Order: sequence, then structure tokens, then C-alpha cells
Amino acid sequence: MIIDTFFTTIKNNKAQVGIGTLIIFISMVLIAAVAASVLLQTSGTLQQKSQATGKEASKEVSSNLMIEDVVGIRSKNSSLDMSASIDMLEIVLTLNTASAPVNLEQVILSITDGSTTNDLVYAGNTRSKAPEFGIDASMSGFGSVAVTNRQLLATGNTTLAASSGNVTLVNSRSYFTVDKIRDEDSSFQQSNPTMTTGDYVIIYASTASLSTVSTGYTTLKDANVSSSLKSTGLNILPRSPLIIVLTPEAGASATVNIIMPSTYGAQEMMQLFP
Repeated sequence: MIIDTFFTTIKNNKAQVGIGTLIIFISMVLIAAVAASVLLQTSGTLQQKSQATGKEASKEVSSNLMIEDVVGIRSKNSSLDMSASIDMLEIVLTLNTASAPVNLEQVILSITDGSTTNDLVYAGNTRSKAPEFGIDASMSGFGSVAVTNRQLLATGNTTLAASSGNVTLVNSRSYFTVDKIRDEDSSFQQSNPTMTTGDYVIIYASTASLSTVSTGYTTLKDANVSSSLKSTGLNILPRSPLIIVLTPEAGASATVNIIMPSTYGAQEMMQLFP
């Protein structure tokens, strides 16, 4: 007997959705949501950091001081009786084109004669020289009159009261003063010494030597120093080196390297740079 066998294949396109499949599906959705959230947060953080870095980089590039002139001044008793060393510097300062504003309170002026270096801050700076937080460390007697500031710079001391004991600073070794030449937008004030593009100011820094102080000269530029000059520890004699560095809070430093003339002759004021 012959039996015919016939096989039929039944196609079933319907899938069974159970609780396990649902759990897997929900898990995948949650994982995708968490991953998207992390990516968004990370991209936002990176964007903020890149913007901050870009701003800092722009500030570093654009905030540039320019030293236009440096003039040396000698102390004197008369036109025939003058110091053998340079006892004050006039540094004419401006900003590069399109530079960001620069606050001179945050500028450090370093002066080196080859053996001694003085790091000076603006005379109205209340914080940099403070021995403790909250103490006003500006130069004693500092005000709005430029010639008075120069006189105090060359002859005075500043005493700061601290809990651990008083600290006395020699003004000529600690501070510099500034007077404006051109300030069309009135951005520069002694209480807020901010420079903007186009401004010109003069920085005054004392460089009186021990020899000058012991001799007892009476006049320095237009200030009556009454034989009371304070030594800066510098000794800027003929043929000696002089390095001036201005370092702002942000941006490039301005540096001038000078070899002093072979003789000062009978000149009270000498062009040292350019």
C-alpha cells in the first residue's frame, strides 16, 4: 500500500509581545535618553569652556602695552651740582591699536640694574603689598596731585598695621606713580587708572642710589626732596645695563633693554629710549 505524504509550511508573521520584550524595549529607550542627555551636557560644557578660552586668548593677544619713551632724571642742588646716577625714570606708555583696556593698578613694573631688581606696583594699589587681607596697602599720602605723589614716592615710607606687627615699606622700592598726558575719554583717574586705546601716560619710578642719598640733593625734577631721598638699592651709572619690564594682568609684557650712555655730562634729563 502506498501512502502519499504532503507537507505544508505555514508562515506566521505575527510576533508575540511579552513582558520581557517590553522591558528590553523600555530599557533601550532609557539608555538612549541617558546617552543623549550626557552628550548634550558634555557639548554644553565644552562650548562654555571653548568660549571662555577664546575670550582669554583674545585678551592675551589684544592687551598690549607699548613703551614709547624712557627719560632718565638726575637729582641736583644746582645746574652744576648733579648726581652721578639716574635717580628717577619717566616711562611714557600707550596701548597698541585695538587693545583692550588696561588697569594700571594690576601692572607690575620691574626695574633691574644688573645686580638689583625692584618690583613696583601702582601707588594706589590697595592689595598687592598688603601683609594681611583687608589692609589698605596704597602709598601713604597718595592723592590726585602728581607732583606731591612724586615727592612722596622719592622721600616717604608707608607703614601698614598688621595683627602680627607693623610693616614699613620704603615707597621708592615698592611703588610707582602715574600722570596722564592724553586721555580723551576721561578713563584715567588716580583712583581708577584705566588706559584705553589712544591714551598716553607717564609712569614715574624712583631709582635713587645710596650714593645720591648720602650726598643729600635737594631737587628731583620738579619736586623738593629736601635732602631726604630714600635709596632704592639701584645704581644706574654710565655704561651700566638697565632693564624695564611692564607686566599687565593679561596680555604681553613690554620690555626695554638699555645700556646707559658713556657719560651723563651736564644733562639733568636724558633720553634713554628709543
